[in-house]
Amino acid sequence: MALKITDECISCGACEPDCPNQAITEGDTIYVIDPDRCTECVGSHESSRCVDVCPVDCCVPDSDHEETKEQLLAKWRSLHPGEEPAAGTY
Repeated sequence: MALKITDECISCGACEPDCPNQAITEGDTIYVIDPDRCTECVGSHESSRCVDVCPVDCCVPDSDHEETKEQLLAKWRSLHPGEEPAAGTY
């Protein structure tokens, strides 16, 4: 499933540059994740980069956007045409 950023976000910006899908942007008061671009880093990294770098643990699963690893990988492939997913990331 896609991830979301909770209201506990301190707008530090640590997550945005680490997102391989450019799914994270600065919102009005907190950063936000576009569920259409979020693959939980499937295809790019072994773990979700935003979760790994967030100092306040506000990047959490978004139950409104449940997806299987296969669906996340298909989304990654559509965002990165012509590329191959990194080994061990799916």
